[in-house]
Parts: sequence; structure tokens; C-alpha cells
Amino acid sequence: MGGHDDLGEIGCRAMTGDRSRSARRGSPVVVTACFCVVVTMVLLVAWQWAVAATTVDADPAIAAPADPSATLTTPMLSFRRAPGVLSRAINTTAFRVQLSSVLDRVPEGSCVSVAIDGQVVSAKGSATPVIPASNMKLVVGAVALEVLGPAYAFRTRVLGEIGDGGVVAGDLVLLGGGDPLLTTDVWLAGNSQTFPPTSTTRLEALADAVVAAGVTRVNGRVVGDASRFDDEYYHPSWSTELHGVEGGPIDALMVDDGWLGTTPGAGFATDPAFHAADVFADLLRARGVPVAQGAAVGVSDFGTEIAGIDSQPLATVVQEMLTTSDDNTAEALVKEFAASRGADGTTAAGLDVVRSTLAGWGVPLDGVVLADGSGLSRDNRLTCDALIAVLARGTVDDPLGAGLPVAATSGTLTDQFTGSPVAGVLRAKTGSLNGVRALSGYYPAVGGDTVEFALVLNTPGADDVSVYGSVWDALAVSLPTYPSGATTDQLAPR
Repeated sequence: MGGHDDLGEIGCRAMTGDRSRSARRGSPVVVTACFCVVVTMVLLVAWQWAVAATTVDADPAIAAPADPSATLTTPMLSFRRAPGVLSRAINTTAFRVQLSSVLDRVPEGSCVSVAIDGQVVSAKGSATPVIPASNMKLVVGAVALEVLGPAYAFRTRVLGEIGDGGVVAGDLVLLGGGDPLLTTDVWLAGNSQTFPPTSTTRLEALADAVVAAGVTRVNGRVVGDASRFDDEYYHPSWSTELHGVEGGPIDALMVDDGWLGTTPGAGFATDPAFHAADVFADLLRARGVPVAQGAAVGVSDFGTEIAGIDSQPLATVVQEMLTTSDDNTAEALVKEFAASRGADGTTAAGLDVVRSTLAGWGVPLDGVVLADGSGLSRDNRLTCDALIAVLARGTVDDPLGAGLPVAATSGTLTDQFTGSPVAGVLRAKTGSLNGVRALSGYYPAVGGDTVEFALVLNTPGADDVSVYGSVWDALAVSLPTYPSGATTDQLAPR
């Protein structure tokens, strides 16, 4: 690489030697090229002259190197003058070879894309629209953090008028704020789900706050108001087998995911707002506050706030959704996107916000279909290009990346990649439906680069480990090989 200075001189002579012939032919290309080289050499000479002039005026003891042999010998036009670029090129080429073992295992109709700090290194079918399953939650989480903000909170309020002696002469209104994680201690303690909700909002704490506010009796009813969202408790594209067990009922006021007991076998509320009001009335009675007329549902006239309780900050709510793959949280977030802007709290209106946000980010939307927020709908379509674009907007350490399950450590990846090279390091969102298996997220590489990857298999049996296992294993072996070549320091000027 040490001959670049000579190469520049020889190249210029060669081009100037041909210049008259080129000019006679009417082609300006060679003349322009030679001119650029000459200008470059002139600028280099001028720069060296300027340095020399500065050195003359400087203290000789400072200007002269103590050890002349320590002077850098790398030519000015050497590739070593851009060690970072050279290192990335070498390592990317080697990484691409390693990733071929992943691409070879990805069937038609599926997609995979791998990028380094947002720059795609290797891909197959990356523009193919695929059913993403719960990888939809990556999109919803990213949009939530943008549209609502990481500090946003859902607030559940109790409204009414406290009279003499702490008596509420009329109704006590329980106004839903869209909190998908409103729970009771009894339900949470007995929950039978593999990944029960975390970072929940305790309804008992709200009942305690009502008592602390001085309420001693309610002569009317506890009225549940869920008017912030519409009454579509289940997405119309979901099969009835999914109702309650996987997703729904979804409402602006619901408690314990709408379960009537601690197991799915106990059934689900046909009216989540009424169920929440009924549970809250029982909590008040348990605290010595009689509720004379039981529970009801309705739209309140927004009286005085007696008490209220906020959910965890949105960054924590998003983490809960991603780590446990909480379908209800995802669906509630989508409706909240619209409600927070004063629009109707519907899935359709919320997904309009999602699409417009993605478009504003420059995410490629060709073939993308947004049907729901959880990914339960088989009508959803994403591309690996779109997933990579969303991932590239964040980092492994921001609220989206930090909220993802960790391989062999947490959430839906607790039992995945155990004993593999990526255990404890890889962060990714899983996704699974019949014939669908997805894995998209981050791998923080040695040296500070971040590898983003999106892998969505759409093929018969894809959700069975006998099909997806070899692809995931190949990915787990390939990711840690970056970087494998020379580092920036090793390629720096000598």
C-alpha cells in the first residue's frame, strides 16, 4: 500500500501524455480526471507547506520529534488513512460469508435481513410481505415510544362528590384511562399464564386512595366508564379460539385482563367495564365502604376527581409487552394512539397513526398491511426491510432494545439459545402462529457496533422447532463472528 504517492505521479503523467489526443476526440473525461489529480497534489503540497511554515515559528524543542524513527511512514493516500472504513469493509465481507449458512436455510416466502448499524449486510426475500405474528409488537412498541413518549402513563380515575360525613350521595364513577395492566392481587397471585403480566397497576391501591380521600359510603352505584375506547373487545379477524385465551377482551376499563377468575376456564367478562366496576365495589366494601346499589356501566359527566392511579411509565409498559408478548397491552396501545389525539379509540384509527408514523420515518411500506397491534391476526403483513428500518431507529440500550427478551435469560427467550454463543447477549422479539416463526432484534457486537436482524419464517410447520430450530441455530453461530477481521486500531496509520 506504500506506493500510492508514486501511483499518483505516474497516473498523472500517463493522463497528461494522452491529453491532446483526448481533447482532439472531444472527450473531457481524461482531462477532468487529470485536473482533479493535479488539484489534489497541489492541495497536498500547500498543506505540507502550511505545516512547515507553522513548524518554523514553533518552539524547535516541540516541533522536532524526539525520535525521528517514530515518524509515521504511511503514505498520505494509503487506505490506512481511513482505518475505520477499511476495517468495516473487511469484517463485513467475512460476516457476509458466515451469514450464508442462515440464508441458505430460509425458504421461499419467508424473509431474512441482517444489518450493521442500519446498513444491510445480507438479505434474502427482504421485500417479501410475510405474516409477522408477534413481531408486530416491535412496530407498536417503537411507535408508542415516539407518539406517546417513554414517560406517558395511563390514569384510572374515581369521580364523584363527597358530602357530609364522607358520604357520596350519588354514583361513584370508575373512569377507565386505557390501562391494560390494571390488576388485583388475588388474580395476579393465582395467575396460570406462562408469562403473566408484569409491572401492573394495583386496583387495591386505588381503593385505598378512595378511603384515604375520606369516602365512607356510596349511596349510589359504582359506574364503570370505558368510553375512551370503542366496544370492539376482539378483533374481527381473530378466531374465536383466541378470544380471552390469547387476546381480549380489550376495553378502556378492564381489570385482570377481563378474566372472571385466575384461570381461563373461569371464563371472561362479556362487559369488561361492568366487571371492573363490580370488582372495585367489592374492594371498597372490603375496606368498610358500603356501596348501596352495586355496579353499573355508563358514560360519566366527569365530576370531581376523588382519587386516581397511574400506570408505570410507558417505557416500562412497552418492556412488559415485548418481554411477555402481552397481546392485550399491544391492542390497548394501538387504541390509545388515537384516543390520546382526541380521536375515536378504535383499532383502525390507531393503526392509521402507526402507518403515518412509519411513513414519516421513511420505513418502506410496500406490501405492508396493518390489521391489529398484537400480531394475532393472520391479515398482518410486514417485510424484513420494514422491521430492519424500525430496529435501526433505536439501539440495544434504548427503551425499545432494553425492553426485548434476552436470549436464555428473560421473557419468551428464557428457554431459547441456552448454551449458545448468543446466550445472555442477543435481544429479540419472538413471534409464533401456525406456520409462522419470527425473531427480530439486536446483537451488540464486540467493538461497539450493533447488528440488527429480522428473520420471519412463513412455511408449513415453521412454528415447530424441527423446522425453525436449524435456522435459529445458524443465526446464533453466525452473529458472534462479527467482527472477525482486523480492527480499526490494527489498520491505523503506522
